[in-house]
Amino acid sequence: MSQTKNFNLPDLGEGLPDATIVEWFVKEGDVIKLDEPLVSMETAKAVVEVPSPVSGKVLKLAGGAGDIVVTGHMLAQFEIDPNLPQRAEGQDTGHHHGAPAPAAAAAAPAPAAAPAPAPAAAERADEGTVVGAMVSSNAVHTEQAVAVGGVKAVPAVRAMARKLGVDLARVRATGADGAVTMSDVKQAAEAGTAKVGSAPAAAPQAVQAAAPAPAVRADAARTPLSAAGRPMRTAPPGVVAKGQPEPLKGVRRNMARVMADAHSKVVPTTLTDDADIHAWAPGNDMTSRLVRGIVAACQAVPAMNAWFDGDTLTRTLHAQVDIGIAVDTDDGLFVPALRNADMLDARGVREGINRLRQQVEERSIAPSELSGYTISLSNFGMFAGRYATPVVVPPCVAIVAAGRARFQVTPVMGGVETHKVIPLSVTFDHRACTGGEAARFLRVLIDDLARPH
Repeated sequence: MSQTKNFNLPDLGEGLPDATIVEWFVKEGDVIKLDEPLVSMETAKAVVEVPSPVSGKVLKLAGGAGDIVVTGHMLAQFEIDPNLPQRAEGQDTGHHHGAPAPAAAAAAPAPAAAPAPAPAAAERADEGTVVGAMVSSNAVHTEQAVAVGGVKAVPAVRAMARKLGVDLARVRATGADGAVTMSDVKQAAEAGTAKVGSAPAAAPQAVQAAAPAPAVRADAARTPLSAAGRPMRTAPPGVVAKGQPEPLKGVRRNMARVMADAHSKVVPTTLTDDADIHAWAPGNDMTSRLVRGIVAACQAVPAMNAWFDGDTLTRTLHAQVDIGIAVDTDDGLFVPALRNADMLDARGVREGINRLRQQVEERSIAPSELSGYTISLSNFGMFAGRYATPVVVPPCVAIVAAGRARFQVTPVMGGVETHKVIPLSVTFDHRACTGGEAARFLRVLIDDLARPH
């Protein structure tokens, strides 16, 4: 008896409410085996590869690339093939699937109920899934380079190629086992040698014979009418449509939720002042000095290096200083954590920040690095702006923002001098911190920045 089974989108980490389809590795009608790559999904923190929970024929896929699927809603529907390997009852992954149903109305009676899962399976019932690793029995499948259409690449690389309009089939792969890397995609985008829809580059005869096939499929898929028969706009891949609503996705979608949540919970108050850095010796790193100043201020005023729970009215002071560094990207705002900043010297701070920025850019950063910081820093002045009212995101109680450095006339010993200053803004949650604590924090930060080294 053939059965159909719905596979609902599992929680891809930390209670995320939805995820965006990046790329299907199968199409309706294909036969897929257990644990083979099914789809790559973009969450607020990572691009995650989701494996197939069964072996069988793909009957239905929930949308195409760019569509948003709500956690717990159907992602795919399968016709189970009893002749192919299936996961045993005692190998429950913790995913929530729709109940199997007979494929035909006149199906035979259901078989007797299976025996209860073994105790080990019951212990695993709450394992669920986490971003970047899917639980299958006792094995964890991490993100791997998957061959699709003859091209090997990890989901994050495929997502970047789609964003930049790069045809992976035309990219020269330099990774291990012939996999296309993030660097390969970026170089191809800069050189313009692998644009989607462009004529294929010169290649051996066998490759030239196979190359036109994708172009034919692409042309067949392009139409001025939507699936419902209505006129639709056409644009090159990667071009954002203007003048019409579009759903927020991935990082930007999560940013909207987080900011709205913070606005509804925090009682923000902002102090502003200038740090005089006229005495700085050559070679000082602006961000490293800001991090050091924040560490000194947190050690002097621990109330600003804390978490606050508004529901239980409890406060947690932290011995370590983990600073969330705001990183602006085209996809939205990331805030990776610079761990143990109080133990790092200037070189360690710079290396840590460079590593976090690179991982954010490549979308390879671990989800655990995007949470758990104790205070935040936004160095928006590298672009423009003087003062700001940065948003405190719970459970943190404070955030420091640095504006664009400028020169100003400063009175000195009865005369005037031109000194370079950094505009500073400190927003704190007035439910957890007093104005005096915030002012003392800012004073220590200013004094530390005034030092020559």
